[in-house]
Amino acid sequence: MCGIVGYTGFQDAYEIVINGLRRLEYRGYDSAGIVLDSYNNTFDIAKTKGKVDDLVAISENLRGKAKVGMGHTRWATHGVPSDRNSHPHLSNNGKIALVHNGIIENYDTIKTMLVEKGFTFQSETDTEVLVNLIQYFMDINPDIDFPTAVRNALNEVYGAYAITVMHDDFPGLLVVGRLGSPLAIGLGDNEYFIASDASPFVEFTKEAIYLEEGHMATISLQDGVDIRTIIDNSKIDPTVQELKLNLEQIEKGGYEHFMLKEIFEQPKSIHDTMRGRILVDEGIIKMAGIWDHLERFKNAHKITIIACGTSWHAGLIGEYLIEEFARIPVEVEYASEFRYRNPIISDKDVVIAISQSGETADTMAALKLAKEKGAFIYGICNVVDSSIARITDAGSYTHAGPEIGVASTKAFTAQLTILSLIAIKLGHHNGNLSKQDFMKLITELDNIPNKVEEVLASTHDYVKEISKQYADATNFLYLGRGYNYPAALEGALKLKEISYIHAEGYPAAEMKHGPIALIDENMPIVIIAPKKGHYDKIVSNVQEIKARKGKVIAVVTRGDEQVASMADHVIEIPDSEECFSPILASVPLQLLAYYIAVLRGANVDQPRNLAKSVTVE
Repeated sequence: MCGIVGYTGFQDAYEIVINGLRRLEYRGYDSAGIVLDSYNNTFDIAKTKGKVDDLVAISENLRGKAKVGMGHTRWATHGVPSDRNSHPHLSNNGKIALVHNGIIENYDTIKTMLVEKGFTFQSETDTEVLVNLIQYFMDINPDIDFPTAVRNALNEVYGAYAITVMHDDFPGLLVVGRLGSPLAIGLGDNEYFIASDASPFVEFTKEAIYLEEGHMATISLQDGVDIRTIIDNSKIDPTVQELKLNLEQIEKGGYEHFMLKEIFEQPKSIHDTMRGRILVDEGIIKMAGIWDHLERFKNAHKITIIACGTSWHAGLIGEYLIEEFARIPVEVEYASEFRYRNPIISDKDVVIAISQSGETADTMAALKLAKEKGAFIYGICNVVDSSIARITDAGSYTHAGPEIGVASTKAFTAQLTILSLIAIKLGHHNGNLSKQDFMKLITELDNIPNKVEEVLASTHDYVKEISKQYADATNFLYLGRGYNYPAALEGALKLKEISYIHAEGYPAAEMKHGPIALIDENMPIVIIAPKKGHYDKIVSNVQEIKARKGKVIAVVTRGDEQVASMADHVIEIPDSEECFSPILASVPLQLLAYYIAVLRGANVDQPRNLAKSVTVE
């Protein structure tokens, strides 16, 4: 989940690397470091615990000193956040520097061997083991070149990695490799960029190579980019892709935080996700990934949705949608548990993977298992050419645009949009939805971006105001029924992630089976109560809460009087089909979490201990 940046060219490497690390700080921000090759057979290196700004404070003297360099922003796995555990790491002889995203699972065995050979270690990291292993291969065979030593070392490790390596005897040369963690190579005019994603170099080039699994590359101004397989050194002809990302998308655009910007981008991101897919006038949903495999879905024994975190909550809503409209059995699994419990999967099953980044390590591992068992694999992700997009048989991109804030907002509602499209299309194809019901649903879904716009306009100031009353709370309950039970889970997760307030989501009916014991005058309860589905039951739940003096924040359908008369605070959303109400209800809950976190002084975009793209298991 760390961020890697590298550069070789004619510009100041320090500026390129530091600015790149700022853009990748969403991937990890407990420490940062930089190393420059100034062509004097020594490395200039600076690293520190803390954020990129802390690194700049100790390294500005390096500005203008080199045209080649690399940097790292860390999310700790092996070893606590500290100066000595920060990347880059140097080999014992000081000649090799390495930055690494991932986990080397057999590092302890290799470390034991290297210690026996006389190597010493300054950090607690697995990364320092890898850089010394590269030195070891060069020590025992002085005739091999630097890239070969890197390849030999990578063939001895297992786990996940994206690495960039420099050697001071090979000035201007960068060696990169990947297995299970993303890495992109930007192709400029007489310059090359390396990064965990394209955001660090988007203003310099529109061409990039996304390094494939098990591949490594040597990069220099003299010889360009040479890509080969790690396992047997076979030469690869890479695919150069045109970047769709632009600089404006990864800047805050006047908002205080990326999270607030991304909350307000949801009308557009939902619209972009549907664009070209819903054709209301023609009465069709166009999704090539589904259309080309309709019979596979129709005849599936079951659909298994695998995901983590917010994407798992989207999957739960997807289960409701697909079972109701398509009448296909659905199971929703945590990807992190799926692969370890010997799941029952066959070649008659469909597995849907949901991941914002398309790089989630647990989801990737679960997909590989499902693929081995013969299941048809469908991916839903936000990043074009990501690892999950490449491993799946078919899929749909969400087109939410870059999501920089660690707590997912617009990616979640875009995922719900895709799942709604899939369920409605399958339902119509299976004959479970009449033409009339199909048209009613797609017409309403097509109007959801406008309704989200309404929610933002009508609830923003009110939610900001009521947040002041609950910024000092120590616990929250979130309750919902039916489609809105997973929305309650997601609301609770948002509050936990960014404000550090303990919060739990429950099916509203389960409140009396335990959580009701927690309710008193100090307990805020958020209850999602649109006037659809099980509304009368929700009314009873609110009455039970008020009988115990709980503070009720109710998300209700505009014009509601019954729940509104009992609640302490009422947040109104437009009327909609019940199946789409989680999209509308989630927006004010995102705002509630955001403003409570801001009032508590939390770092909203970079909450502690979290990272955006979870590329380690």
